Amino acid sequence: MVMDVLEFPRCAYCGVFACYSADYNRLPANCPMKVLSEVVEEARSELLTNDYSRKLAVEASIIEASGYMKWPRLREIIEYCKRLNVSKVGLAFCIGLRREANYTSQALENSGFKVYSVCCKVGGVDKSLVGVPEEYRFGRGPVEAICNPIGQAYILNSIDTDLNIALGLCVGHDSLFYRYSKAPVVTFIAKDRVTGHNPAAVIYSGYYHRIFGIKAH
Repeated sequence: MVMDVLEFPRCAYCGVFACYSADYNRLPANCPMKVLSEVVEEARSELLTNDYSRKLAVEASIIEASGYMKWPRLREIIEYCKRLNVSKVGLAFCIGLRREANYTSQALENSGFKVYSVCCKVGGVDKSLVGVPEEYRFGRGPVEAICNPIGQAYILNSIDTDLNIALGLCVGHDSLFYRYSKAPVVTFIAKDRVTGHNPAAVIYSGYYHRIFGIKAH
């Protein structure tokens, strides 16, 4: 089924959100629950029949309710791992947040988990080998290693981690890690050097509203 991408889906602009209460009588005309009902039903069936996926979803909802407005994200992750009976935790981190990775690893180990951490520069693959243009290098030496999220994922896959944590991976590099990780991935820190790793700050700022043309509601 081919859709006009300008018309569907645009849930971000919905003022109804009838999906939250499953009020099918109030669904907008372009709601995916209407227009792609077969796809939505397929996803629903997967959630209900795949035991592992259902467990991940149920435990996530329990953590959401248990720590709502009380627990920081790090504790939520720790409690989530406990409820999933996780033993081996993978930590894929950016070298620029190595101190944060050190502290996070300590917190996880002190909570009883075996933590296997892998730096983004693992493998030492020079940017020129991948095809990064010279003008986009930082010029820190003859060899400048590119971030290697596939390597991070492969290493953690080889250890057979139960759950992996992404900490500060670059935009785009994070997508590669999610793609190649065999274990489920949760994100602890989304790197944003401009906002002190609080990327949502820009959508609360009038200054950035003007830059990005955001109209506040």
